[in-house]
Amino acid sequence: MAYFEELPNILYPSLLPQSNKIEDRIEVKNIFRRSKLRSDVDQALTAFNYYYIKDDMRPDMVAQELYDDPELDWVILTINNIINIRDQWPLSHNDLYAYMLDKYGSEEGISNVHHHETRQILDEYDRILIPAGLEVDKNFSFEYSRVSGSNQIPTVINSSQVVAEITNYQYEVKINDEKRRIRMLKPAYLSAFISDHREIMSYGKTSEYISKKLKGTYNSKVSGV
Repeated sequence: MAYFEELPNILYPSLLPQSNKIEDRIEVKNIFRRSKLRSDVDQALTAFNYYYIKDDMRPDMVAQELYDDPELDWVILTINNIINIRDQWPLSHNDLYAYMLDKYGSEEGISNVHHHETRQILDEYDRILIPAGLEVDKNFSFEYSRVSGSNQIPTVINSSQVVAEITNYQYEVKINDEKRRIRMLKPAYLSAFISDHREIMSYGKTSEYISKKLKGTYNSKVSGV
């Protein structure tokens, strides 16, 4: 079940050079028609598992592994609200490196510092004082009061202890890896989702209605507007 086979059609005024009649129309896919996951299913935690996309895997390969049908790749994309594959799907290791070279200009640029983040800092009771991963200035430090008996002892955590450099390479790898964790609709819900999708893709009765899979469009050539 390929995605574009499920898209309905529209009769659009023909712009072909051989068309010499203003009422000529051509049947094309309605690429603006789009379905989404039903809200009650979308919010049901039991309807999903999580899947980690391995290197070099395309959406059709994931669909083959999960649903035994590569043409259900559109289900994977719809469930995860992925519209732009280039930006929202994880790159392979080689493609990611090529992307970084293009973005940062050189291997030296890739290894330059992108920003600084905190390391996790615990107190003497293993309580978190500073969580890891907060973006901070490279000179960031902080002071807290450490309890010793009945005394409050001021303690300074300096930047060398709490601040870590994050290179452009580390930053891009992290962003790319975050894209690898996607939601997977459990197979038990698949037929219901496809049924809902087909219902959304069907046209209702309007003045332009021709069939469930075909409708006309406004023709400004005929009206003269």
